[in-house]
Amino acid sequence: MNGLFDALERAAGPVTFAPGATLLRGFALEDAAALLAAVDAIAAAAPMRHMVTPGGYTMSVATTSCGELGWTSDAQGYRYAACDPDTGLPWPAMPALFDTLARDAAAQAGFPGFQPDACLINRYAPGARLTLHQDRNERDFGAPIVSVSLGLPATFLFGGIKRTDPTLKLRLAHGDVVVWGGPARLRFHGVLPLAHGTHPVTGAYRINLTFRKAR
Repeated sequence: MNGLFDALERAAGPVTFAPGATLLRGFALEDAAALLAAVDAIAAAAPMRHMVTPGGYTMSVATTSCGELGWTSDAQGYRYAACDPDTGLPWPAMPALFDTLARDAAAQAGFPGFQPDACLINRYAPGARLTLHQDRNERDFGAPIVSVSLGLPATFLFGGIKRTDPTLKLRLAHGDVVVWGGPARLRFHGVLPLAHGTHPVTGAYRINLTFRKAR
């Protein structure tokens, strides 16, 4: 897989790195400032928090959501909910810019007609990580996942259908977008611990927007 990784590092345009999985380098750069301003507004209404997994583990990534549904986790399990469990209020509406970006990225990657109803917003501080997992809480596996990277660079892990399958490591920079669906929809993926650094826009953080069709 090293040869493919090297090619992806040099890629300037869309690159399909697995059947159903595409990297769009710099796709969100033009909208990055507006996206981050929207994240700040969403977090003011639904603050970032470190959720607890069903196994009792506190996630190192801080998270919030926007859209018709928001992703949540506690001792009862992973699920989507119409209201923020911390405030009892509906999640903030998904900004039009978010919706347009997600639809455009999905179409560019070969998934026209994507209609996201949930956006999970993750904030990574140095050392924060996301262990290998599958996105299985959605009802419609026919829709892709659209993931937008902002701020500090991160190493994205993309594996197979089994947790023990080999993983490809992709270095994701500010403005990069990854889309996976179809045969790649249930592949394991994660993020290695974020390295220390400072980004001119986000400081010591990485922000990730993950768009899903949850129902």
